[in-house]
Amino acid sequence: MSGAIPPVVLVHGGAGDIPDSRVANKLAGVKRAAREGYSRLIKTGNVLDSIEAAIHIMEDDDAFNAGRGSVLNLEGEVEMEALITEGTHMNAGSVTLVRNIAHPISLARMVMEDTPHTILGGQGVEDFIVKMGVPRVSDDYLITDYAKEALAEFKRKGGDPTKTEIGSDWVPGEVGTVGCVVVNSTGHVASGTSTGGITGKYRGRIGDTPLPGCGGYSDDDIGAVSTTGYGEAILKYNLAHRILTAMQSGMPTQNATKLSCEGMTSRLDKTAGAITVSNKGEVGVSFTSTRMAWAYQLGDEIHYGIEKGQHLVEKA
Repeated sequence: MSGAIPPVVLVHGGAGDIPDSRVANKLAGVKRAAREGYSRLIKTGNVLDSIEAAIHIMEDDDAFNAGRGSVLNLEGEVEMEALITEGTHMNAGSVTLVRNIAHPISLARMVMEDTPHTILGGQGVEDFIVKMGVPRVSDDYLITDYAKEALAEFKRKGGDPTKTEIGSDWVPGEVGTVGCVVVNSTGHVASGTSTGGITGKYRGRIGDTPLPGCGGYSDDDIGAVSTTGYGEAILKYNLAHRILTAMQSGMPTQNATKLSCEGMTSRLDKTAGAITVSNKGEVGVSFTSTRMAWAYQLGDEIHYGIEKGQHLVEKA
C-alpha cells in the first residue's frame, strides 16, 4: 500500500442538540483542528503527532467539552478523560478522572508510550502527572461560565445526568466531546478522543471515552474510529469496535459508521455519532443526534458539516 493512500485527518466536535447560536464556533473549531492535524501529518508522517495537534486545538477551545470548556460533575468539578489508539500493534493509552491539566490527549499518549499499562485513573493518574512533569492549569482556566450555567440549569431541572450536550433547552453555550482519526500514506491509522464527560455526572463516573473499542479503536487491517454521544450507551454497545467489525465484513466505511450508530440508537434509545477512516483513506461520518460538527482535510480541500446530510467544501 506504500505511497498509494491519500492522507486524511478527520475530526469531530461532539454529537448532540447543538443550538443555532453555537454552530459557527463549532464549525470554525473543527476546521481549524483538521488543518492543524493535516499540516502536522504532512510534515512528519506521524499519525499520533497529527492526532495530538488536532485535538490540542479543540482542548484549548471552550466551544468544546474537552480540556478548557469541559462540563462539570455534580460537585462542580472538572474530571476529564482521553484515549489515543494506533493500528499497527493495536496499542492504546487512556486516562480518566483527570484534573487540572490542559491536554488530556497528550497524557493518554504518555500512558501508551511510557508505561506498561493502557488505562490510568484516580490517584494513580495524579501521581503520573507529577512524575511526567505535566504542567498544571487552574480551575479558573478550565471552568467556563457556560459550564457553570449548565450545571445550575441541570440542578434546576431535577438532576438527571443523561445530557452529553448542554443543548438549546438548557443554556446557550453547548459544548461537545472531541475526536480525531488519521490515516497516513502507508495506511497506518490512529484515533484520539477527549472529553469532560456529561454535565451533573457523579464524581468518579467513567464513560466510554477512555475504553478501547468504545470511545475509539484502531486496527491497520481495517481502519480507525472515534465516537461521541451518550457514553453509557456507547460503552454497552462497543460502538467503535462494531463499526470496524462491520467494515471487516466488507461493508463500506460510510455505511458501517451509519448503520452502527443507528443500531445503537435503535437498541438503546440514546444518540451517538462517529467518525471513521479506513486503511485505504475512505471516510465515514454519521450521527443520530440533531447535529455533529465534523471536518477533514484531503489534499488542499477542507470538507465539513454539522447538519444531517450536509457536506460543504472549501479550499484549505
